[in-house]
Amino acid sequence: MLYSENELNKRIKADCSVYYFYASDEALVRDAAAKVEHALSKDDPETTVLSGPTPSVEEIVLAAGTISFFGGKRLVLMPLVKPSSYSDKDLQEFCDTLADTENAVFILTSVLEEHYGKIKPGKREQKLIVACEKLGYCAQVAKPGRTALQGMLRDWAQEVGSSFAPGAEGMLIDRCGEDQFLLHNEVDKLAALADYGTITPDMIRKLGTVTLDADTFDMVKLVSSGQTAKALQKLRVLLALQNDPILITGALIGNYLDIYRAFLARRSRRQMADLARDFGYGGKWNYRLGNAEKTAARFARRQIEKSLKILQRLDLDLKGSKLDNDLLLQKALCELALAGGRR
Repeated sequence: MLYSENELNKRIKADCSVYYFYASDEALVRDAAAKVEHALSKDDPETTVLSGPTPSVEEIVLAAGTISFFGGKRLVLMPLVKPSSYSDKDLQEFCDTLADTENAVFILTSVLEEHYGKIKPGKREQKLIVACEKLGYCAQVAKPGRTALQGMLRDWAQEVGSSFAPGAEGMLIDRCGEDQFLLHNEVDKLAALADYGTITPDMIRKLGTVTLDADTFDMVKLVSSGQTAKALQKLRVLLALQNDPILITGALIGNYLDIYRAFLARRSRRQMADLARDFGYGGKWNYRLGNAEKTAARFARRQIEKSLKILQRLDLDLKGSKLDNDLLLQKALCELALAGGRR
């Protein structure tokens, strides 16, 4: 079952005793669990938190079996449980404890691995899901789309008294990706730096956290659109921040490989999901390959192939040449501009 706030509210009103949320992103399950905890907090229940991926069966029994001093049910929080780490015997006892306990309300969460955009629970994950579906509310929390994610960023900013300038939310997603935990932290940081005023695109460019892959991909886009001077400026910033030239080169090679694969997929009328499956892309492949597909439209095949040869030579030079690494990188970036500029 996919998560539904309406269904969740119905289960809360019906005094459901087990809530289990699973997703590929920790922030998704954390927020869902927090909504249940907030709704139940009006009764001021005694709360026990069992941290870690594999609380022992004895801990669960002790936490759930203790009668509350105040007469109500105890609240037992089990964040980030990892069913696959239990033995079959312990997992069965775990499920039996959930079924047999009358003195507690359980809120469980798990982060499960995503394969090509879909969560496929393993044998033990599926066992816990089936048990929780019978006992209460069990739901997969789906990732929000880009528009919904931008709305979440605006809400998080508003919660701390800040706001986004037009277009700034999209820029933050482009730089950080779709990891909600990272994005929430970035909003809090940028709001404080903005003195809880407006978060602008210029602030995000100068102060926002960004992954090395995202920074190098920005360089690729600048090079391919004829903005070599800006690409060189971004490279100098990365070097000034003590990023290893070999790691920068590796990220660039990864960027161009993504573009090459996306280019060939478009030529053969294949979907990005097929590409992700064929080459074993995990995690947030849709964001990564979506960017690659857009950028691939700027290139001819020979340009991408020549660019990859330039980067292969750069990688060898960095590992064996006595020349200055920074100079080698800047030289290669200029060669990439000549090889892969606008058609």
